[in-house]
Amino acid sequence: MKKANNPSDSDNALRSLDESIAQLLVENHRRFQSFLARRVGSKEVAEDLLQQSLKKATERPPVSVEEAGVVAWFFTVLKNTLTDYYRAKASEEKKHKELELTADVLLKTKVAPVDEIEAVVCECMNGLLPTLKDNYADLIRRIDLGGESISSVAENLAITENNLTVRLHRARQALKTSLERTCGTCTEHGCLNCTCS
Repeated sequence: MKKANNPSDSDNALRSLDESIAQLLVENHRRFQSFLARRVGSKEVAEDLLQQSLKKATERPPVSVEEAGVVAWFFTVLKNTLTDYYRAKASEEKKHKELELTADVLLKTKVAPVDEIEAVVCECMNGLLPTLKDNYADLIRRIDLGGESISSVAENLAITENNLTVRLHRARQALKTSLERTCGTCTEHGCLNCTCS
């Protein structure tokens, strides 16, 4: 008996089998396809599984050439192919369910909108800004809270960007010190869930 190198379809697979075995498989083609179709519910899937089974058959052909032995042997090949198919399908369904569960959890997880977080963070800062030097408070209001760019503020104040960056750093440090004195440990977590107001 010959073995197939890499058969690409049922004709090539059958040609590589002993002629009498191939003839038995051809004669029972509809029976095999019907057997698979009843179990998978689709003629197309059944045909794909039959092709896979024929490929397996060429890789390990039976020793016996008796009709009953060959047909029974090929039904075993079909059952093994079905088992592999259902295992792969179950694995795919499990992955799909896990993905759906993860997506569902993510959708139900409430994350506060950025403007809500900014409101919580800025509430303490707004109260402490008047305690800072006027130029520090102005920089924090304009850049950190107002969103102005460093270059536009530097141009407006007629100073270099480097000079402004140093002033902004000092203003932030002064605010940080003031926040730590007023709010305590909640400043370690960015003033979220602050209870000092």
